[in-house]
Amino acid sequence: MTDATSVPSLRLEQVEVVYHHVITAVQGVTLEVGDGAIVALLGTNGAGKTTTLRAISGFLGADDARITDGRVVFHGQTVNAWSPHARARAGLVLVPERNKIFETLTVHENLRAVVAGPRAGITLEQVWSYFPILAERRRQLAGYLSGGERQMLAIGTALLCQPRVLLIDELSFGLAPLMVDRLTELVGRLRTELGLAILLVEQNAAAALAIADHGYVLEHGRIVFDGSPATLAAHGDIQEFYLGVTREGEAGARRRYTAVKQYRRRRRWF
Repeated sequence: MTDATSVPSLRLEQVEVVYHHVITAVQGVTLEVGDGAIVALLGTNGAGKTTTLRAISGFLGADDARITDGRVVFHGQTVNAWSPHARARAGLVLVPERNKIFETLTVHENLRAVVAGPRAGITLEQVWSYFPILAERRRQLAGYLSGGERQMLAIGTALLCQPRVLLIDELSFGLAPLMVDRLTELVGRLRTELGLAILLVEQNAAAALAIADHGYVLEHGRIVFDGSPATLAAHGDIQEFYLGVTREGEAGARRRYTAVKQYRRRRRWF
């Protein structure tokens, strides 16, 4: 996905995550995000998408989980032992799932509460320009924002941390299609205008593949497919299970099972 001589912004190398010392949630995950690239990580509920993001961002300890094998490499440095705040200050910034905002603070207070990273970069005025609705509601309590506006606030807060790689968990979760279109268009602008590398975790495959440069499909904690958006969108299993294109039931299931086994053999999982 990246040039052989370049170092990707983010790379996972055979990462394994175990909960409570016994439950393996992520196994042998290898993926990479190139400089200025948007990469989609697709999968259903329980596939391990959020766990993968927590492994990257460092937010595993509170859930009694840890990386037991593999490496998270950020701009050439292994960050497995780094704290979440050290990763964020270095530019590896997470936009978490759902409503991770301060509901009893105003929109402006939420943004002013951010401790900026050490690099000069994105300003509050830029955040207002990307999200004019937030500028209009800067004095409103964040708890009264709509779901889409809360997502905008969460992204705006992350931008003020001066990210180099932005990790976005379930951008479209619970949002109307029009708002999903607006947010995915915005993510594309952030890459183009700010040069950000973005790892986008999504159940909405159509929305993610519309703006991604590359995609990975995660099932039961393992990567089972990856490729360009065109390759993934044309794949029968992706069409059936993620894009809502139906095909014959039992025969399709057999083909899917065979394809997954062949992919895993190529990846030397068995």
